[in-house]
Amino acid sequence: MVCARIAGLGPRRDLRKLTVFSIQEESLTHTIITERCEMTEQCCALQVGQKVPDFEIETFEPETSSFSKFSLSEAKKNKKWTILVFYPADFTFICPTELADLAEKHEELKKLGCEVVSVSTDTKFVHFGWIQQEKLLTGVKYHMGADQKTTLSRLFGVFDEDSGLALRGTFVINPDGVLVGSEVNFFNVGRNADELVRKMMAFDYVRNAPAEVCPAKWTPGEKTLTPSEKIVGKVYEALK
Repeated sequence: MVCARIAGLGPRRDLRKLTVFSIQEESLTHTIITERCEMTEQCCALQVGQKVPDFEIETFEPETSSFSKFSLSEAKKNKKWTILVFYPADFTFICPTELADLAEKHEELKKLGCEVVSVSTDTKFVHFGWIQQEKLLTGVKYHMGADQKTTLSRLFGVFDEDSGLALRGTFVINPDGVLVGSEVNFFNVGRNADELVRKMMAFDYVRNAPAEVCPAKWTPGEKTLTPSEKIVGKVYEALK
């Protein structure tokens, strides 16, 4: 039962292979299913275009210096976008520069209807202590999620088993709860919040104009494309 649930997040071919093996090698059914299930649980995270299951995560709220919770179902109820920004750990080196950069763009993201949640495997108490000590974080006002059980990091496929930390993953969930954006960096390269804002503007635009698509580097006011047979091989002309 567990295997079927997890396999539902990954390629269907895994489930077909399980069925074939169980028919051909009846005596080995238990062993094969167990091994495949373990592998699937580790490698098959949510994919872009899939519905994100509702979740709730404990948070530290820098704006009020209090503890709270963030709920995806509440965000959806309020027609909000959700941006999850995973990072390895508090009291490290690249991480405060990323969170400070994100803080500078927080107001722009809020105007686009976004709930921003930074997430690490630290506890909410460690978040509290870090905010009080690290001067780079004085502008942070978004939710700081505590994923100490690694549930959310594993769901989005950013948990690194060797280090016990989350990779630098950014995920955009639309107001319907569908994952529409995904970016993952290794530990040693930070992200750019300017690009996150640009992509959010594009996601918001095409949500309101579903017949159109945004080309590379698109920013508000620039031309979009309306896919049809008329512009096949003539995208250059369509953008003029």
